[in-house]
Amino acid sequence: MKTLTIKQPYASLIIKGHKEYEFRTWKTKYRGEFLIHAGQSIDKKALETRFKEYDLGDMPTGVILGKVTLTDCVKITSEIAKKLNKRDMNVYGSWLSDYDGYGFKVEDVVEFGDKPMVKGKLSFWEYDGGVK
Repeated sequence: MKTLTIKQPYASLIIKGHKEYEFRTWKTKYRGEFLIHAGQSIDKKALETRFKEYDLGDMPTGVILGKVTLTDCVKITSEIAKKLNKRDMNVYGSWLSDYDGYGFKVEDVVEFGDKPMVKGKLSFWEYDGGVK
C-alpha cells in the first residue's frame, strides 16, 4: 500500500485529527488510501512551543500509525493559507503564507492499534507488510 513518511509531531497531528493537510513541495495526481508512517525524527521545538496542549499520545517514531484517504492536492495560495490559519494557527502557522508548495487533503483517518515498525523512505513508497 502507498505510504508517506512524516516527521513527528506532524504525523500524530494527522492521525489524531488535528491536521487535515500534509504539505509537500511536489504535487501528486494520486487519490486514495495511503499509510501514515512516523519518521525517526521529532521536531522538538514545535512540540514544546506550538503543540504542547494537543493530546498526541506517546508519538512513536519509525512506525505505521494508521491510514488516511488523499482526496485532493491543492497549490497553496495566500487565500488557502489564510483559511487554514484561521482554523488553527498552531497547526498551520504563519510560515504557510510564504509557502511555495502543495497541500495534500486527507480525510477518513484511521489510527491502527498495532503499529508495525518499519524504516521510512522519501516520497510515496510501497509497504507490503500487514497492518491492522
